[in-house]
Amino acid sequence: MNAPATLETPAAAPPGAPRARILAVTSGKGGVGKTFLSANLAAALALRGLRVLVLDADLGLANLDVVLNLHPKKTLHDVFTGQASLEQAVLPAPGGFSVLLAGSGLVEYSRLTPDVRDKLLAVIGEVTPRFDIVLLDTGAGISDVVLYTVSLADEVLIVATPEPTSMTDAYATIKVLATQQGRRDVKLIVNQVPRSGDGRAVAGQLKQVIDRFVAPPLGNPVELTLIGDVPIDAGVRDAVKKRQLVVQSMPGTPAAQAIVALAARLSP
Repeated sequence: MNAPATLETPAAAPPGAPRARILAVTSGKGGVGKTFLSANLAAALALRGLRVLVLDADLGLANLDVVLNLHPKKTLHDVFTGQASLEQAVLPAPGGFSVLLAGSGLVEYSRLTPDVRDKLLAVIGEVTPRFDIVLLDTGAGISDVVLYTVSLADEVLIVATPEPTSMTDAYATIKVLATQQGRRDVKLIVNQVPRSGDGRAVAGQLKQVIDRFVAPPLGNPVELTLIGDVPIDAGVRDAVKKRQLVVQSMPGTPAAQAIVALAARLSP
């Protein structure tokens, strides 16, 4: 397994050099386990030998540090304000990947200003040559900050649960991404399913609504690809309480095995 990548490599990548595949992990509503999945998915991808960075793009309401039990001295806010370099802010995380954490409770990041947009774009441009995969752990919903962050990704992973409100908000998010960003292929992870395999029903229901109400006005189909589901698991609750990664601390649990399977499907 590779060690977490650092930013000690040269700043400029050669022309045509490969860059990280950027995946935005987002959701229509909060409370669906998006950040926990982002962290554990990163660890599972790192187990496959990939250099992975999770960028906490939930600007202003960040909690990736809580999930990972990290106490950063420098954050993305410090990079934006020139108080720290990327080399200082990118940290190794438990699970063999790297993180760039955001500050919490910063009202200046609640809306997309030209300054925030330009600085976020610059940071992503600087880290992508150093990693194989960059996961953007976005905020929930369809605010301008979230939508802009998602627009920077090569692929979008929507996290939803079988709850009706989550499914409704997932549909709204997919509709906005299709109509405003021209997304025609969105990937879906269904979290907290009662039984493994139940995600197929959720994906099927969402796909029916998308085919009926979103695709016709666009004149093109919108593909919704189910990557997999993660079952309700007491191991997840225990890992969250202990601020541990379930794929690392309890790899034999159903949830951990499901996340490892997700990583396999997302790997190059």
